[in-house]
Amino acid sequence: MHALLFLDPGHFHAALTLRVPQARTADEVFVYAREGAELRDFLALVERFNRRSPHPTRWRLVVTTSDDPLGRLVDERRGDVVVLAGKNGGKAHTIRRLHESGFHVLADKPWLVTPADLEHVRASLDGWPLAAEIMTGRHDVAAGLVKRLVGAPALFGAFRDDDGPAIEQESVHHLEKLVDGAPLRRPWWFFDVRVQGSGPVDIPTHVVDQAQWLVDGDAAAPALLSARAWSTRVPADAFRRITGEAEFPRELEPFVDGDALSYRCNAELAYRIGRVVASAATRWNLSPSPGGGDASHSVAHGTRADIRLEQSARTGHRRRVFIEPRTDAAGVARALRDMAAAWQAELPGLEVVSAGSDTYEVTVPPQLEGGHETHFARVLDEFLRIVDDHCWPTALAERTLAKYTLLAEAAARTGELR
Repeated sequence: MHALLFLDPGHFHAALTLRVPQARTADEVFVYAREGAELRDFLALVERFNRRSPHPTRWRLVVTTSDDPLGRLVDERRGDVVVLAGKNGGKAHTIRRLHESGFHVLADKPWLVTPADLEHVRASLDGWPLAAEIMTGRHDVAAGLVKRLVGAPALFGAFRDDDGPAIEQESVHHLEKLVDGAPLRRPWWFFDVRVQGSGPVDIPTHVVDQAQWLVDGDAAAPALLSARAWSTRVPADAFRRITGEAEFPRELEPFVDGDALSYRCNAELAYRIGRVVASAATRWNLSPSPGGGDASHSVAHGTRADIRLEQSARTGHRRRVFIEPRTDAAGVARALRDMAAAWQAELPGLEVVSAGSDTYEVTVPPQLEGGHETHFARVLDEFLRIVDDHCWPTALAERTLAKYTLLAEAAARTGELR
């Protein structure tokens, strides 16, 4: 049974790890933080989990406020696992200090904001205790289906290498959004790329991880081909709504132009993993359209079929998986139905349906989905299982270091890391 420690929980991802009860941990959780709105928001979200009906949680939060929460946490050592999700500037150094002090660390992305961070990342991944990212994508049912389909030669074939990237990924996030049904308040420092991290090192941590997964490239070092970054304009009134701040703090003055903030949060990358070329485009828009939300589009191009994972207005903002045969449509369809039938014991209710001319969809029953917010507790459970098994995850460590080496180069090439 583990005792969880939360250090300066400044991002809602920290609270989402506690969204459901956790059999591997005690209900008593220790929080070390500076006094302020970020701590209060964390406590309020966990309390909503405790009070909800049905299936409330039973977390008992023991809070220690301090001007040096890291020092107090290390000195008091009231648990063995630290969850870290907040300011990214300095995070790599904090992870390394916790690692060298004997704590297992589960930390939100990105770990890298400055060039010096890469050496801290490397040190933290060099043996026990375990340091790992809060990386949710591999716990998504639809993404898991794509992985299975790409891994089936009778359906997918092999990655194409004849006309453009074999993997194309795009995602759109929104600065204004709802979490657990309530408007999300972001801290002002979220808009400071020196603290939050810039476009090339933020959302691409997830996107590159998905590409590594698809090509079984966990131990392969991705090679950067090109990179660019650009900004989203955040007007003062939107900044007030999102953060609750009356005006731009003086720390953000270098990024303010008139009555708006220039937030350099968007990026496009092209890179190669082995022989497979991948492209990624990630951007932040200000607000979703009415009834809208975050959107993503990913295509794996195979010699026999293309596999598409999409979440957009066209899919009702659900993640849906489509298969588009390129050759031998009847053979691809037969392989698809055979696989869906074989997966029924594990994924009951999975169906193959027509989605237009020569296009098929693998439909996932709603009871199997759960949504993005449910993935964080699964990441925590997986992390604790690895700790309990005490089997060093070589592929995970190598994949993480290779990914951050790539992103550091992308950020340096676009002028984000100086």
